[in-house]
Amino acid sequence: MNDITYDVRVYKTETYKGKTTTTYYVRWKVGGKAWRKPFRRAAQADTYRGELQSAARRGEAFSRATGEPVSWGRRSGAEMSWYDFVCRYVDMKWKAAAPKYRQDIARALTAATRAMYSTSRGKPEDAALRSAMHRWACNTKHRSEAPEEVQATLRWLAANTKPISALIDDPGLVRDLLDAATSCLDGRRAAANTVRKHRMVLSNALDYAVELKLLPDNPLKTLKWKPPAGTYEIDRRSVVNHDQAKALLAAVAAQEPSGRRLVAFFALMYYAALRPEEAINLRRDDITLPPPDEADAWGEIHLLKAAPYSGRQWTDSGAAREERALKHRAAGHGRTVPIPPPLAAILRTHLADFVDQGNGRLFYGVRGGDLPVITYRRAWRNARKAALTEKEFASPLAARPYDLRHACVSTWLNAGVPAPQVAEWAGHSVDVLLRIYAKCIVGQDELAKRRIAEALA
Repeated sequence: MNDITYDVRVYKTETYKGKTTTTYYVRWKVGGKAWRKPFRRAAQADTYRGELQSAARRGEAFSRATGEPVSWGRRSGAEMSWYDFVCRYVDMKWKAAAPKYRQDIARALTAATRAMYSTSRGKPEDAALRSAMHRWACNTKHRSEAPEEVQATLRWLAANTKPISALIDDPGLVRDLLDAATSCLDGRRAAANTVRKHRMVLSNALDYAVELKLLPDNPLKTLKWKPPAGTYEIDRRSVVNHDQAKALLAAVAAQEPSGRRLVAFFALMYYAALRPEEAINLRRDDITLPPPDEADAWGEIHLLKAAPYSGRQWTDSGAAREERALKHRAAGHGRTVPIPPPLAAILRTHLADFVDQGNGRLFYGVRGGDLPVITYRRAWRNARKAALTEKEFASPLAARPYDLRHACVSTWLNAGVPAPQVAEWAGHSVDVLLRIYAKCIVGQDELAKRRIAEALA
């Protein structure tokens, strides 16, 4: 074949000392054609030169087109820039990924890109680069619709990000890449959960680079790196008691114009441990209430889908929310949650006061349509301010609507409901349930001490 040859000669590394930096050139010939490759560090040049010599000694065929061993075919493709690789990875993941996971990928790879700039010449402002990368480059659906000023920024990124092969030639760059992906804009390390999430996204992306034969292996997996200590436990200070919860629901009802329609929304989190995306997607047909004359009877909620908020830019439909399977469950697998008498009364009032607008959902905005996130967040903030003392308002107590779900699960556990049953109702595994809510089970420490004392006696 004319495109390969075994005629290879490797020469001594050439050193060029400039005014500010020293460059090391590996020199060799393939089929009579001279090749030269620059490195910033002598060790990198020695490693690369040694690899060429080893391949030549083994009698490997060299490519006339690339000057490298044919077995290194990955390196001819590895000249793909980091920017082009990110776009290709995002496009590969887009179809199967949930909208919120698409956002996670965009955030992680946008942060990592800071380590892959090849020059600062003509570099746009950092804010413009981040926006272009996050909102457009990492968005398969809208990338081609980027405005002209954004397209200019994307062209700079395409032309001025390092090739992904740089991760082979410069091991230190791998650590820089991870540091950038797991750091805030001011250089501080991001929150523990964000660090873990971004490292996972980055590692998955580099696995894809291996699949494309752009890298021989995932360099992130050989990096010595200690994940930050994180906690998955609920802050006990955020959990409201029953009196506080009732006061908060009353404060929600007093607000105009949305308060009355939101009481049942928050009550579902407090009495049935629904997540916000589950409550907001609840249909009338999902609820089975006991007869009105049976005040102490229980009902049931049959959950099948949720509608997490992710923003119009990240959904296939263009809606701010997109229906998905329940968290941690396969499509078509739902769960049933009991309705205690106080919640049954609240739901019965809600169903009577607010008519079905045609889609069967319990909750919608004042003017119809989806219930806006800003509406229920504002209502909750105002309710906390009205129902809590100044000290409580400044504390983590029920700081988020989601904390009502934590209060419900804590109530079930403290009432002595077996952990497997609580896990089933809440949509958790037993292991996660006990790890998250360990500090919210009141009285367990005293019971344990009593049992130990009895054993010692």
